[in-house]
Amino acid sequence: MNSVRRPKTLVTGGAGFLGSHLCDRLIQEGHYVICMDNLITGNMDNIAHLIGNDNFKFIKHNVTEYIYVEGYLDYVLHFASPASPIDYQNLPIQTLKVGSLGTHKTLGLAKAKGAKFLLASTSEVYGDPLVHPQSEDYWGNVNPVGPRGVYDEAKRFAEAMTMAYHRYHGVETRIARIFNTYGPRMRPNDGRVVSNFINQALRGEPLTVYGDGSQTRSFCYVSDMVEGIWRLLNSDVVEPINLGNPQEMTVK
Repeated sequence: MNSVRRPKTLVTGGAGFLGSHLCDRLIQEGHYVICMDNLITGNMDNIAHLIGNDNFKFIKHNVTEYIYVEGYLDYVLHFASPASPIDYQNLPIQTLKVGSLGTHKTLGLAKAKGAKFLLASTSEVYGDPLVHPQSEDYWGNVNPVGPRGVYDEAKRFAEAMTMAYHRYHGVETRIARIFNTYGPRMRPNDGRVVSNFINQALRGEPLTVYGDGSQTRSFCYVSDMVEGIWRLLNSDVVEPINLGNPQEMTVK
């Protein structure tokens, strides 16, 4: 009996900003990683350094359709989704489908394989919050039919589906509510404030601040976020967990 079998992990959205860093970390931790991405917002450049690695495999696939993975599987990390406002406003149907159908398919795979499942959720489940900062027991203030509703509701549904599979089918699940994250491999034109500022600085242009700049953000460096995800994956916490930098700063 092989008691030192290498853990095998599927990362959906693994060619994205956060997903690709997660692939790196999992390989570093001794996992065999299957990266699955349909590349509508992911980029092969993010995983180019992993192609040819014996512990890495890339599959181009849309996870809203049936997912086949040969052999055993220990972990399923569902990170596939458009994640920036520009993306989910340009891809509203795809955003809703990957949060609903994609979550259903990946949970079904985790159930079939007896794998632990981790959902990449978002601070956007709180909508336009009336409470600052938000704790995990806050239910949010969400407009389901507003322009951000496609992302907010996709992730809220994904959380509900994840908890249903945990309670009804006994799947071991984790939910990470991810807050603002930045670092290498961010898409230059994703419309977020860090990307905007860096692009403008590189072009020698004035930095554009919307409003009076008093709005606050908490920015978490990507390696810290990946560390949080890794610790959550290895914890016994089933309820959703906020992951991010607790120190807020004004945009100005």
